[in-house]
Amino acid sequence: MDTLIRCEHLKKTYRNGVTALQDFTAQFVSGAFYLITGASGAGKSTLLHLLGLLERPSEGVLSLCGNEISAMKERKKAELRNRFIGFVFQSYYLHPNLNAVENVMVPMLIHREIPPAKRKQRAESLIEKVGLVERSSHYPKELSGGEQQRVAIARALANDPPCILADEPTGNLDAENERHIFLLLKRLSAEEGKCVVAVTHSPEAMQYADAVIRLSKGTVV
Repeated sequence: MDTLIRCEHLKKTYRNGVTALQDFTAQFVSGAFYLITGASGAGKSTLLHLLGLLERPSEGVLSLCGNEISAMKERKKAELRNRFIGFVFQSYYLHPNLNAVENVMVPMLIHREIPPAKRKQRAESLIEKVGLVERSSHYPKELSGGEQQRVAIARALANDPPCILADEPTGNLDAENERHIFLLLKRLSAEEGKCVVAVTHSPEAMQYADAVIRLSKGTVV
C-alpha cells in the first residue's frame, strides 16, 4: 500500500482565533477506507477540507501523492486537486440540466487528460459501475436521492483519482440507500485500490471501515 496523504502535526486556526484542528498526524494509504467521526464542531469538516487542499493548514506538514503543499500556490494546488482527488458531497451538486452521463463527464472537461472521443464512453462505464445503466439518460429531478449520490460518486471517479473524499455522503439518505453507498465506497477501496476518506455521523458505517478517526474539539481521541 502506498501512502497517498501524509499529515504531520497539522493545526488549523481561523481568523477569529478558533482552533478547529490541532496536532493531527496520520497517513492515508491506497486500498483503505477511513471514516472520520465526532460531534458537530469536532473538526471533521476542517480536516476533510485540509486533506482536499480546500484550506491551508496554519501549522504542520501536509503532502498529497508526494507533493508537499503547505506553501504551494493556489493554482498548483488546484491542479493537484483535480488530478488526485475526487469529491463526494452530502448535497450531490448535480447540474439539473445535464443527464446522469453528462454530469459524470463534467470533471473530464476541466482536467482534459481523457481524450474527447473517450469521455462519453468512460462516463457510461462509470454509470454502469455504480449500477445505474437503466438511468443513464435521466436528469437529477428524475432520480432518487440514492441514485443521485451514486451519480455523484461516478462523477468523483471521472478522472480516475487515487483519493476519494466524501463529506457526509449519506446524510440525506434512508438506511437502505446508506448501506448501498457505503458498500460502494468500500468496494472502491478494497477492489480498486482507492484511498477513501469519509466524514459521517452514521454508526452503521463503522462496519465498512478499515480505520476510524474520532475527533473531539479538534483532537484525535
